[in-house]
Amino acid sequence: MNAAEKEAEAQKRFTRAVISNGIEAMVDDCHGASKRAGWYTDRHTGKPIERNPAEMIALMHSELSEMLEAVRKGGFDSHLPHRPAEEVEAADLLIRLLDYVGYRKLDIVGAYLEKRVYNDTRADHRLENRRKEGGKAF
Repeated sequence: MNAAEKEAEAQKRFTRAVISNGIEAMVDDCHGASKRAGWYTDRHTGKPIERNPAEMIALMHSELSEMLEAVRKGGFDSHLPHRPAEEVEAADLLIRLLDYVGYRKLDIVGAYLEKRVYNDTRADHRLENRRKEGGKAF
């Protein structure tokens, strides 16, 4: 391995560590905040509860719908009026997603890093292939 390859490998390890530490800290923060707020506690008995994963996914879907509506209407958020509504709804989605990841103990960092590498090699993610008939397009 030459010096440039060693440098590239070191940069990859550094990037992986930064991403891993950042995402894991955000997962811990969001999931911990949800637990402290009582989302994992029976409000009548005070005992711990199991959350319904499908319900949690539906709540993420509702945040996406609210984000779409914010894009459609434009404007600023009613709770954080200095921020665009789209931005705040994206944050709501991220909070719900990271809470879910923490609750389900998903290896989101590993999956993210592997998926990024995979996507970089996908033929259907290249512009020339997306231009073709039947290529990925919106």
